[in-house]
Amino acid sequence: MTPEKPAQPRTEVRRNSDADPRARTWARLVQAAFLRGDFVLSSGRRSSFYIDKYLFETDPQLLREIARLLAGRLPPGTTRLIGPALGGVPLATALALETGLPFAIVRPGAKEYGTAKMIEGRVDKGDRAVVLEDVVTTGAQAVRAARAVESAGAQVLAILAVIDRHEGGREGVESAGFRFDVLYDMSEWRV
Repeated sequence: MTPEKPAQPRTEVRRNSDADPRARTWARLVQAAFLRGDFVLSSGRRSSFYIDKYLFETDPQLLREIARLLAGRLPPGTTRLIGPALGGVPLATALALETGLPFAIVRPGAKEYGTAKMIEGRVDKGDRAVVLEDVVTTGAQAVRAARAVESAGAQVLAILAVIDRHEGGREGVESAGFRFDVLYDMSEWRV
């Protein structure tokens, strides 16, 4: 389906968005990346709206604002950032530039050529990692990446997302045994 142009929504943010960087970033994110229409999500479910992560992850200023907010939510002792391909990579890159922490990329599966790695970059035994995700619906992709990182010998401190669609993602992540944190939960931050 051809999506309609990004929504020009009214956000139900109870905070003064000029004084609150989180509210200001939410308003910008909604304006940039929320689309109305009929969409099939990666989970197979249908939705009347879609959050086009590439519209906020390719905007340098908005990505910088998101990275600053994510930096404030990193658990103490984090030593490595993890970006699941493809959407987590811009987040991991921006957050690495913001914090100075190194990052690695987790592919959906090991490539069949070259080094045949599933994880690109370094993940060392004993690393204390945070998996970054853009938009969480079920949490399955983030959990898969977290398990790959654990298989490499690192500890996953948390899965940290920009937006939780509030459609079972938190429950999926937590039932897999991982801590979940999010900048914006759609049950609180409405469009």
